[in-house]
Amino acid sequence: MATYIFRIDDLVVAKLSNRDNIAQNLYRGGGYMSEAEGLFRRASGVGTASLHEAAKRRGALPWSLKPLSPQMAVAGPAFTVRSPLGDNLWLHRALEQAAAGDILVVDAGNGSGFGYWGEVMARAALARGIAGLVLSGGVRDSARLIELGLPTFCLSVAIQGTGKNFAGDGALGEPVRFGDVLVRQNDLIVGDADGLFTIPIAEAPAVIAEAERREIEESAIFARLAAGELTLDIYGLRNGEPKS
Repeated sequence: MATYIFRIDDLVVAKLSNRDNIAQNLYRGGGYMSEAEGLFRRASGVGTASLHEAAKRRGALPWSLKPLSPQMAVAGPAFTVRSPLGDNLWLHRALEQAAAGDILVVDAGNGSGFGYWGEVMARAALARGIAGLVLSGGVRDSARLIELGLPTFCLSVAIQGTGKNFAGDGALGEPVRFGDVLVRQNDLIVGDADGLFTIPIAEAPAVIAEAERREIEESAIFARLAAGELTLDIYGLRNGEPKS
């Protein structure tokens, strides 16, 4: 899965340190985010299903949000956007305000009939170091988006254009809701071929550690399966309480 390096500036350090001690030991003046980089790299090294289970089955964004390509994967902090239905002006504004390494997380309502995002905006995002896009709406220029490689998770591919209403009701940095899940500014976002996971940044170190432990345990289970054991026995499903 992809990993990212995050330049330090006052904005990025403030965003992380306000929620947790992840940025506590980082140095300023154009250095690199050693601890944050390590956190996001670790998150990208485990599957979203493992993270969801490690978080006690919290944090799964709706299954309908799919990557344009199963090879697309991303991990990083959320930059939240609320966009009016059928209007992408707030996405353009987000491209100006988001920091390198941010993932744009856009609530466009059920905007699957509109193409909010295409090649022009993807190229703009890549030039600014944006790490990815999560959008409850459609995109267009899908073949070019896959070639460009910016991790893009959306509801649909749709060519219908969008408006740009300067009086439209949108926002940057406010909490956005996807199904039962509320995503706040700077929450951890992880996406892969299976879907999307989110957790508040303050909880991320513990959840990632638990997910890593689960995947180590699964590796041992794979060896037992290869040796001929059955899942009924490994998980205690014949009688009594199933093993967690």
